[in-house]
Amino acid sequence: IKESNLIDIVANAPAKVNAFISTVIKIAQHYNFGRESFFLASVRSFQEANNNYFEDLEESVLKFAKAYHLDLNQTIISKDLEEILTEEYEYIIKENELSKHEGLGDLRTIYVPRTKTLLLSSDIDEAQRTFIYAKELGYNFLEIKERLYTFPWMKFDTFDQVLNNFYASYFAGALVIPYNKIKDKLTQIFEKDTFDTSLFLNAIGSFNASPESFYQRLTNVLPKAFNIRNLFFLRFTHKAESDKFHLKKELHLSHQHAPHANEANEHYCRRWVSLKLLKDISRSKKDHKFDVQISNYPHKGMKYLLFASATKDPFKENYFRSISVGLLIDKQLQRKLNFLGDPKIKTQEVGVTCERCAIKDCEVRQAPAIVLDHAAKNKRTSQIVDTLNKKFNV
Repeated sequence: IKESNLIDIVANAPAKVNAFISTVIKIAQHYNFGRESFFLASVRSFQEANNNYFEDLEESVLKFAKAYHLDLNQTIISKDLEEILTEEYEYIIKENELSKHEGLGDLRTIYVPRTKTLLLSSDIDEAQRTFIYAKELGYNFLEIKERLYTFPWMKFDTFDQVLNNFYASYFAGALVIPYNKIKDKLTQIFEKDTFDTSLFLNAIGSFNASPESFYQRLTNVLPKAFNIRNLFFLRFTHKAESDKFHLKKELHLSHQHAPHANEANEHYCRRWVSLKLLKDISRSKKDHKFDVQISNYPHKGMKYLLFASATKDPFKENYFRSISVGLLIDKQLQRKLNFLGDPKIKTQEVGVTCERCAIKDCEVRQAPAIVLDHAAKNKRTSQIVDTLNKKFNV
């Protein structure tokens, strides 16, 4: 719905407004779209409207680093951030406290504001610990009062909590993966005539951060530093030895791109590199699997360059997650990425879901193209109706 059309409806047709609102509510109820989901979707729209780049937060990180003498050209480690938390912000950090209590599930931290006590789980690794500390520093340095007190979050009470959680997370990502440092590494990768897998993996490994944090940071830096705005971010989860894949997080810049969430229990395309990696890592039990692929959507006339990584899910035993960033291949991207013509990069014809895919003889199809078949049937019926109307309308 265009903004102008929506404004016209609100101004001139209150009955239509009521019908529209009622429809939205019914759709939300049908898909179990609660208040928290609405808040998260609103923050995602806010990110997309700003190309997921926030200059004020980037500047805040630079001011923070200067104030506390952190060299952003060096790897940020948890010990340095812990020292700032305890000495400057008077935090009390209780390591391994949460591991003493059963029933906390995948909780990694609890913050007790009255005593400034941060309770930690023994299950966190160095990268997670660094991000947690960086996020706490973000809350404090940005002087955020209305915030969440657990990680992962358990519930949101207000929209401000959701938005402030995003601000603190962005601050943490920008601190652990500084803008100029990742920009320089991406420039080296993009300038090469062939795609250098080792160089890309070294770029991920040069930061004290998870692959997911690195990919998230790509969505901040690519639009600003390289003017690459036609991109998407996807995170899938997968249980070992199952055939189900769940899209848990997505972000689309510029417009909604071909791969996106489906709420109709349809089968996501098994040719997607992100799903193939999940199958691979669940069988190999490696810590990290990476691949790059050009995904061709023949029915949409679009191609995407995909970077994808799969890792163990840090919060669930026997689960895995994949993270991917896709860049729309257009003339602008071809000018910026010298390696796009590298024949070693596999090109794969893909769809969105099996139920909507016209690709014939697909070796990994999970379901017939019933949505496509239904649309074709309706089109044939419509053509017959038109023919009959013309025949008897004389």
